[in-house]
Amino acid sequence: MTRPKTLFQKVWDQHVVIDEDPSLLYVDLHLIHEVTSPQAFAGLEQSGRSVRRPDLTVATVDHAIPTTGRSLGIRDPLSKKQVDALVESSRRHGITMFGLDDPRQGIVHVVGPEQGLTRPGALIVCGDSHTSTHGAFGALAFGIGTTEVEHVLATQTLWQARPATMAVDVEGVLPWGVAAKDLILGIIAKIGVSGGTKHVIEYRGEAIRDLSMEQRMTICNMSIEGGARAGMIAPDETTFRYVEGRPYAPTGKHWEDALEAWSKLPSDPDAEFDKSVSIDASSLVPHVSWGVNPSQTVPVNDAVPSPDSFEDPLQRDAAARALSYMALKPGTPMQDIKIDHVFLGSCTNGRIEDLRAAAKVIEGRKVDSRVSAVVVPGSMQVKAQAEAEGLADVFTSAGFSWRDAGCSSCLAMNPDVIPSGERCASTSNRNYEGRQGRGARTHLVSPAMAAAAAVAGHFVDVRQWEGAS
Repeated sequence: MTRPKTLFQKVWDQHVVIDEDPSLLYVDLHLIHEVTSPQAFAGLEQSGRSVRRPDLTVATVDHAIPTTGRSLGIRDPLSKKQVDALVESSRRHGITMFGLDDPRQGIVHVVGPEQGLTRPGALIVCGDSHTSTHGAFGALAFGIGTTEVEHVLATQTLWQARPATMAVDVEGVLPWGVAAKDLILGIIAKIGVSGGTKHVIEYRGEAIRDLSMEQRMTICNMSIEGGARAGMIAPDETTFRYVEGRPYAPTGKHWEDALEAWSKLPSDPDAEFDKSVSIDASSLVPHVSWGVNPSQTVPVNDAVPSPDSFEDPLQRDAAARALSYMALKPGTPMQDIKIDHVFLGSCTNGRIEDLRAAAKVIEGRKVDSRVSAVVVPGSMQVKAQAEAEGLADVFTSAGFSWRDAGCSSCLAMNPDVIPSGERCASTSNRNYEGRQGRGARTHLVSPAMAAAAAVAGHFVDVRQWEGAS
């Protein structure tokens, strides 16, 4: 009898080249960008090596590029050097490159799925921690360091220690007004930022199956914020419909063969996990982070907690330090917190469904005069689609700045930096100290919650606020 396997175990076993601890794994897709790749390519040149499989390597620019004035080029010398190095290395090694002038350009974890590069059962790596996004397709996807980027470029393989498995079962139906972002923030608030350490999480249950692919990507994207090595969701008909017909997706007999293989990937009914957590979907509400890690999050109708409410002394100390940095007082209702900025975008929430959700909330309304609000589509294709659907007009009419694709204010690695001491409602994935700029204060929310906060000038319960007029 063959022992029942989880989705992770099936994908891992299919990619083992040398079965040791750690194991040598074959990589199906290597995504690269301008920040972690220049040093890796320099290492290749120093050792006289070439790229082993340029056909399985795809490059884009996203982290350090400007989202305005693209025709003027990149003004920051370091950013320009990084981008130029990636462009030249890609040209020299025959790697497909989505540059600033390419209509396919965008955030690496947005363009992979929309181009059909991301597929079920694949092993995908990238020099970026949020590579876990691609696990939404039933792929095993995780971030790697610069030396590992060089190793994959040279060999198309990677040494990895085998992670443990963790099941997060979300049963029931998500209530109206509760987004995928609220779901993953609720999960992280429950398990903590180290709850998934050394594990690959498989998200399961009725609420997960009901999600669209873009919503599933939001869930898997933030797996790393719960400490996990990766996040995965079993492929199903929703997955197959999304992939079919995309530029790099299989066609003809190859598509039929792929479907047959992908259909066998879901975890076997009796497969065992090393750890499991259950979430009642019906109990979830819109969430807002108050601290400096994604687990420091509460329902929007709650208040900023007191450090004394935490039993663990380490958590008490962390809460006290977070409140000091965030300039918040215990007991302050979340809806009383005023904001200075709204950032709608990132590899977490910069897809077309995210923009539709935000536009629905703000249509016919205006951004508060004190608030600076920006929309940064996750890719130039998302931007084009949003403009075709009239969403861009909704945003600009409301007072949002409409930008080109890029990582933007998700991280302070480009011109879109949040000033010190100012507060941002952000649809991104991290609220660490200095993440959006030195001294910047970040609150993580869903696209609908960010849009509502932009108009109100403070956090609101979008479930009540949407129907207020």
